[in-house]
Amino acid sequence: MAKVMIMDHPLIQHKIGYIRREDTGTKDFRQTISEIAMLICYEATRDLQLTDVTIKTPICETTVKELKGKKMAIIPILRAGLGMVDGMLSMIPAAKVGHIGLYRDPETHLPIEYYCKLPADCAEREVFVVDPMLATGGSAVAAIQMLKDKGCKKIHFMCIIAAPEGIEAMTKAHPDVDLYVGAKDERLNENAYIVPGLGDAGDRIFGTK
Repeated sequence: MAKVMIMDHPLIQHKIGYIRREDTGTKDFRQTISEIAMLICYEATRDLQLTDVTIKTPICETTVKELKGKKMAIIPILRAGLGMVDGMLSMIPAAKVGHIGLYRDPETHLPIEYYCKLPADCAEREVFVVDPMLATGGSAVAAIQMLKDKGCKKIHFMCIIAAPEGIEAMTKAHPDVDLYVGAKDERLNENAYIVPGLGDAGDRIFGTK
């Protein structure tokens, strides 16, 4: 069964409170989204496997821990997911980055794919799918299914704010994918926006509102 981790770290909660504010400008919003992604990434990578490696320090030889395999991929769901990539890369600079483009049909609220470009060896990598908002869960469910169809097996999902409906949809559709969530909000409104949420994350990251 999927593990759902709701972050309780004071720094994460403080920064989420800041980006919720209506008067937080584009520059600060974008920067803070990146910082939150970095902090959630710290928690999401806690269970990565380690292996022993012998190295030489300036004093002597010793055994240290190193990430086993070290093959990771960050897959943002376009376009808002792009705002989380830099923060993730600051923690895992060797990770490769793929992109999945989905948009939500304004009438049906169902996800429609328009772009998919993944690392050639994505199926061999530990994959972190990122999107700031998990609302209905439709886009995240579809993106993860696309990855599974391409052979990916080790998949994690990270978001900053989630609605209960999105968490339920994700855990039902993909019970093998762990969720790392900055904050769990109250509900979705009639337009499928998260309440209290922060508005449209893509518009606020890129200043397109």
